[in-house]
Amino acid sequence: MKIEVWSDFACPFCYIGKRRLEQAIEKFPHRDSVEIEFKSFELDPNSPKDIDMNIHEILSQKYGMSVEQAKQMNANVGKQADEVGLTYHFDTMIPTNTFDAHRLAKYAADNGLGAQMNERLLKAYFTDSKKISDPNTLADLAEEIGLHRNEALTILSGTNFSDSVRADEEEARQLGITGVPFFVLNEKYAISGAQPVEAFSNALQMVWDEIKTPLKIINPKKSKSEYCTGEGCEVTEE
Repeated sequence: MKIEVWSDFACPFCYIGKRRLEQAIEKFPHRDSVEIEFKSFELDPNSPKDIDMNIHEILSQKYGMSVEQAKQMNANVGKQADEVGLTYHFDTMIPTNTFDAHRLAKYAADNGLGAQMNERLLKAYFTDSKKISDPNTLADLAEEIGLHRNEALTILSGTNFSDSVRADEEEARQLGITGVPFFVLNEKYAISGAQPVEAFSNALQMVWDEIKTPLKIINPKKSKSEYCTGEGCEVTEE
């Protein structure tokens, strides 16, 4: 069973959704048959690498709210992260462009370390407050998971794997994906947003049972759908 995951390293719900999926897989009787492929998606492709605002100020400006209100929104997301064993440090996060991080993830995947690199990049951004557009920082992270630091620097200094990132983003457009996280299971079902573990478990079982239905969005009625788009992160009532 193959699961394709579109996400961005600066998307708070992507990390939460990843953990919820992993928790569902851990309980799945056929977990050894599950393969995950991470796909690139930039929430803000035009974001500069250097931003003179913190994450609270960015949210405040985007939604026209006070910084204190933005801090409260982030605190609420942080509580959800904590529920799945993640620690978010919003006060010290470094907002930046994520394109090079996605290129590095593709390089890692090409060397059989895609899952490890995706996890490390998410932790670097949300927990460790690292600037994931800085070449030296990215090279350090690559070395941590077993890649060659100098080779990673060489990759980052050029345009290597740019086409792979753009191909993922084009595929997302063709599928109508406008927000992440977005999960496609065996090209049979799609799950939009950081849904509850139960939703992932149900989808895993349906795909395993090979129910023949077209690709459709699985959003349990009256459940919260948590996801991020280029316009920001939202929690909506279905």
